[in-house]
Amino acid sequence: MKFKWEGVMPAVTTKFTKEDTLDLELFLKNINSQLDAGVHGIVLGGTLGEASTLDESEKRILTRETVKFVAGKVPVMMNIAEQTTKGAIMAANKAEEDGASGLMMLPPMRYSAGNREVVEYFKAVALNSALPIMVYNNPIDYKTEVSLDMFEELLKCDTIQAVKESTRDISNVTRIKNRFGDRLKIMTGVDTLALESLLMGADGWIAGLVCAFPRETVAIYELQKAGKTQEALAIYRWFLPLLELDINSKLVQNIKLAEVATGIGSEQVRAPRLPLVGSERAQVLKVIEEGLKNRPQLPVYKNLTNN
Repeated sequence: MKFKWEGVMPAVTTKFTKEDTLDLELFLKNINSQLDAGVHGIVLGGTLGEASTLDESEKRILTRETVKFVAGKVPVMMNIAEQTTKGAIMAANKAEEDGASGLMMLPPMRYSAGNREVVEYFKAVALNSALPIMVYNNPIDYKTEVSLDMFEELLKCDTIQAVKESTRDISNVTRIKNRFGDRLKIMTGVDTLALESLLMGADGWIAGLVCAFPRETVAIYELQKAGKTQEALAIYRWFLPLLELDINSKLVQNIKLAEVATGIGSEQVRAPRLPLVGSERAQVLKVIEEGLKNRPQLPVYKNLTNN
């Protein structure tokens, strides 16, 4: 499948049972809701997917089961977040064997690599895997920024094709477009800057709250793409307090609580994470309940054309 870097791609949560095993039934129920809403791809094993707590066999099960379930309707992407170049290449090769259509790649984990080391790390995977790659650029959370000069070098590899733009600098969308045109596709990775980024020219949205609110998320994307900016903006303004649950160190717990509220998830997390309690939990539930109480009636958003 040729990877189209566009549209809404949920960074899905990983569902667990009370016995701390993969809950594939609930996981696929959520994936089905994403497909029904019209998402354009699925991202596995990211921060929201609690990747750091998953072992290799669990990642491979999730990849195989998702690929089987979506049956070619949308591409499936696996996140690569490894400590070594060797480990990253092995993870990429296994994702390819298991049917993934693309990779989302973080810089090296734990070791604070220099610019040259980061570039060589990404290039090594690109040269040892046929899968298209999206570089996850999130210096706020991961302390490593992939600069435009670094991308200049990386784009010599044909399979490095996109960036998950999470610098929090909205003008970076324009800088990337000015420098690289369509050679480097832009997938915005910050929920609270999503519509702004799309209107500035981002090609798509790697989303978080989509896990609980898939239809609203896809509607925003499709409406703005069709030039129906005011309709997209009305939904986005309603959505913003919920989207802010993603810009938080407890984003996994927050979004899993939202999934419970919309009937497509559970709040089971894997230790060392623990479910929210006390005033913290109450505050998140208040945001979710307020959002559900005022949940908008969506306009028709599928199969729109830009007039």
